[in-house]
Amino acid sequence: MKASQFLISTLKEAPADAEVVSHKLMTRAGMIKKLGAGIYNYMPMGLRVIRKVEAIVREEMNRAGAIEVTMPVVQPAELWQETGRFDKMGPELLRIQDRHGRDFIVQPTSEEVVTDIARQEFKSYKQLPKNLYQIQTKFRDERRPRFGLMRGREFVMKDAYSFDKDRDAAQISYQTMREAYKRIFDRFGLQYRAVRADSGAIGGDLSEEFQVIASTGEDAIVYCPSSDYAANIEKAESLAPTQQRPAASETMAKVATPGNSTCEAVAEQLGLPLARTVKSLVLATDELDDKGLIIKTQVWLLLLRGDHEMNEIKVGKVEGLANFRFASVAEIEDHFGCKPGYLGPIGLKKPVNIVVDRDVAVMADWICGANEEDFHITGVNFGRDLPEPALVADLRNVVAGDKSPDGQGELAIERGIEIGHVFYLGTKYSKAMEATFLGDNGKPQHFEMGCYGIGVTRLPAAAVEQNHDERGMIWPDAIAPFTVVICPIGMSRSEAVKAEAEKLYSELLALGVDVILDDRDERPGAMLADWELIGVPHRVVLGDRGLKDGQVEYQQRRDTEATKLATTEVLNHLKSRLGL
Repeated sequence: MKASQFLISTLKEAPADAEVVSHKLMTRAGMIKKLGAGIYNYMPMGLRVIRKVEAIVREEMNRAGAIEVTMPVVQPAELWQETGRFDKMGPELLRIQDRHGRDFIVQPTSEEVVTDIARQEFKSYKQLPKNLYQIQTKFRDERRPRFGLMRGREFVMKDAYSFDKDRDAAQISYQTMREAYKRIFDRFGLQYRAVRADSGAIGGDLSEEFQVIASTGEDAIVYCPSSDYAANIEKAESLAPTQQRPAASETMAKVATPGNSTCEAVAEQLGLPLARTVKSLVLATDELDDKGLIIKTQVWLLLLRGDHEMNEIKVGKVEGLANFRFASVAEIEDHFGCKPGYLGPIGLKKPVNIVVDRDVAVMADWICGANEEDFHITGVNFGRDLPEPALVADLRNVVAGDKSPDGQGELAIERGIEIGHVFYLGTKYSKAMEATFLGDNGKPQHFEMGCYGIGVTRLPAAAVEQNHDERGMIWPDAIAPFTVVICPIGMSRSEAVKAEAEKLYSELLALGVDVILDDRDERPGAMLADWELIGVPHRVVLGDRGLKDGQVEYQQRRDTEATKLATTEVLNHLKSRLGL
């Protein structure tokens, strides 16, 4: 490819709404252009990266025995109504109607459609296992699309779905996909972790995320440096404390804490560690009738240590809290007789369901709100000042230094960007849609399913978040828009420069190298700045002065300085660097 035939449209400044590095750099490099909130044009330079990602994904999926299909972006609502997700999925699911008033959705994922294919096509256990995949456009109506391709509304995803005759076979399919994913991400040349995860709205009881390690990542990844344990923050278990609760040593007392409505402020006023305080979080659950109207509401009080944060996924798994919401101020005042900021379990106006975090259950002489504005209570103890907790659960996010659940050391935390997810679904969808096959016992059986996704258009953004510097992006060779760029200085004024540049360009093309020759005749500074911004991993600069000495300059994108090479050596040097 020659630059004069291509579309290169770099910018000096990023748009004002670009918040993260990948959004800024990909926009400045002319890889993406915003069309609407969370919706982007993939420009030629960016599309080349996406196509390389797709090619690697497709090769490894085919190698793993998956079969490619394409399912419609617009899908009839009837299938989604069979599983109940048409109503349950919420506003992220874009619902539309055709001219006849029939309901459709714009697909965010395709479990329903692929299950419909399976119940029509796979009649016998002899046809199993099967794995169908697609690389297709998706749409999720994000409440707050942001960060460019990191959290857009329209995106491209590879989603695959396995169908097996029983749980053991499904586990084999799951592991096959897991290994395929490892090969895919290894080929991308990115630093990543496979971490245990919650299945969320898709369902299932075995789930792992593939996370690209990046300081700007939205997700917190918990791992043990001395073992292979890794999980996202929602899934990571905080082990039950092994120590016994100390005996009470303080008298319970009400103390004035004027204006101090947070655990941090109270601890600072009293000159005590934040870990001595207990925070009160008030939730509510609603019982609905057939019309969706509330017929009964229960209020819940969660007690967590003041230096810990509530884990909503874990809380949602506590019996009775599956569909919790945060209580309203009116509900709080009705049950506690006080506004938020001074709440606690002692002196309630109305009874509530109390759930105690494991760490709080072994605390003594702790501090909580007094259910009276500007007052807290010190020296609180279970068994003496309030009943022993009836319901104790793991409610919190783990923190660095917690014991690893595998017993192999302490936990550490780093940031990551989710680029892939594998789920074992079981029969969640096949039962809902009555998708069966004839088993080896001659009876109908529901398919055991797995689901496997890769964010094709998110992955380039994740790669940039991990690989960049003050000059621009630094692409791994496997997914760079071009692998090599040839930058001839003064090409239009020098026959020697033009001849040498064209010769090297032809030689690299003959070797199958993805090379671009910048024949735009730009000023040297602007030309080199463009390619540093775009992040092509290998650059060769030719100029009259160097050629007179029989030399050119080679620079790998991560190098701080160029290396002078003899013109007779540059091709072999590139072949060596490219593994040819």
